Amino acid sequence: MTQRQRKFLGTIALFLLIAVYAAIAVGVAIVLQVHNASKFTELLYYVVAGLLWVVPAGLLISWMQKPDT
Repeated sequence: MTQRQRKFLGTIALFLLIAVYAAIAVGVAIVLQVHNASKFTELLYYVVAGLLWVVPAGLLISWMQKPDT
């Protein structure tokens, strides 16, 4: 697979990853609010959820940038 193909597929996968991740993160946040979680718990969740998507996105971008063999 060429780098150009990987970038195309990776871009689509990245958009899907962000959309699915955001939907799941919002769902968990709603559950936290319904169960009256403490403000500290909510803050901790938002910090973790706001940064956690970077790990799979970084791996995907790293794969996209591999040179052609």
